[in-house]
Amino acid sequence: MVTNDEQLDLTFAALSDPTRRAILAQLAAGDATVGELAEPFDVSRPAISKHLRVLERAGLVRRTQDGRLSRCGLDAEPMRDAAEWVERYRKFWEGQLDSLTRYLEQDNHK
Repeated sequence: MVTNDEQLDLTFAALSDPTRRAILAQLAAGDATVGELAEPFDVSRPAISKHLRVLERAGLVRRTQDGRLSRCGLDAEPMRDAAEWVERYRKFWEGQLDSLTRYLEQDNHK
């Protein structure tokens, strides 16, 4: 069983790579085969497969067999959990920036 912290680690690690983010953007438009996902990239098919395995391990991509073709689809649920985690800190930083603004405004009036 993967804990919430471990899941966040997997999600953020998967999202840290621009190729994987681009693959997720493609999948947001609909399911695609591995070949279709590989087309826009100047990397080998095995490299794309490695990226897909990272995304699968993070739970962001589901893969199904359709005869000889492997079709991939987006599962955005782990990204929602990551967004909720980031949101908690956004509120914190907005509060900190508001305090800084008030301090700077007071200092300018002196």
